[in-house]
Amino acid sequence: MKRSLPTVAAVFALALAGAVPAEAATVPDFPVPKIFGTTFQADPGHDFTKRISPRKDGILRGWITHVSTGQVEYTPIKWVKDKYTEGHFVGPSEGHVAAYASPVAKKVVFLSAFGCSADLAGFTVNRQGLGAKRCSRATLLARVKEYRRPSLITVYRGEIVKLQEIYTP
Repeated sequence: MKRSLPTVAAVFALALAGAVPAEAATVPDFPVPKIFGTTFQADPGHDFTKRISPRKDGILRGWITHVSTGQVEYTPIKWVKDKYTEGHFVGPSEGHVAAYASPVAKKVVFLSAFGCSADLAGFTVNRQGLGAKRCSRATLLARVKEYRRPSLITVYRGEIVKLQEIYTP
């Protein structure tokens, strides 16, 4: 009886592991793309000719373009140098199909570069220029409805589990 108890516990633990929702699971450490990368990130194997769907698991340098009930749409972005300024982010050109859609996890980690208040008066960034102030899911959804913010968007199991804003002047 003593030998079979650990075996039963292990089988039970494995059965429960498959039932863990994405937001409760530990998110792997994905490689972080160049923050100011000058090319759009590839998504090998993604079929853009079918309905809009989530990006593969990982971190995308992008921005949210549309918020609807239950999910958001987002596109990749790249840094373009300017003649008179340091540069700016741009999305895909008109007619270029590279959009994704995913639900935002209930326990999404939103790290703002401007703090959580609506006035956007304070800067809360780390040394790389990435958001460092954790704000609520409601703040995230309200903010992306107002304007596009360059961000590092982490997708895991089809959901957006983390969004970290990129500071740009």
